[in-house]
Amino acid sequence: MTVRPDLVACWLFRVTHDGELEILLIRRAAGRIYAGMWQCVTGKLEAGERIVDGALREVAEEAGLQGTDLEAVFDTDIVNWFHEPSWDAIAGEAVFAARVRPDVAITLSHEHDDARWLGPDAARSMVTWSAYVRAIDQVVWLVANPDKAEVHRLAR
Repeated sequence: MTVRPDLVACWLFRVTHDGELEILLIRRAAGRIYAGMWQCVTGKLEAGERIVDGALREVAEEAGLQGTDLEAVFDTDIVNWFHEPSWDAIAGEAVFAARVRPDVAITLSHEHDDARWLGPDAARSMVTWSAYVRAIDQVVWLVANPDKAEVHRLAR
């Protein structure tokens, strides 16, 4: 059986010139569902769109990053299933991670009103969902285990 998710998520991270891991959190703008919540790049998968392509499209739309801005894209093996009250349905979300070049600037869309690069502990303390904490832990693991992380790297 195959299942297509409704949503995609992509955790953007970078390793600074000093070797520090930083994770990007973006804040949902006023007037949106979950306004003020800190999160990764997320969005709806479009009909007929490859799942990873949907995640990368959302990265371009919400953070202004494309192509050479990303050093690597990873499948995290995380799929979140959750009840979404506004849809009165169970939603599925495929989760990816992408390593961003350390010198790249973020350009936010109208969907978000702030962005912060944070260390893993600070990022964990700002997110709402436990699924986000698990994803941050996965990013930490990818960076700490580069040889093992290679099997998660996706061709682009």
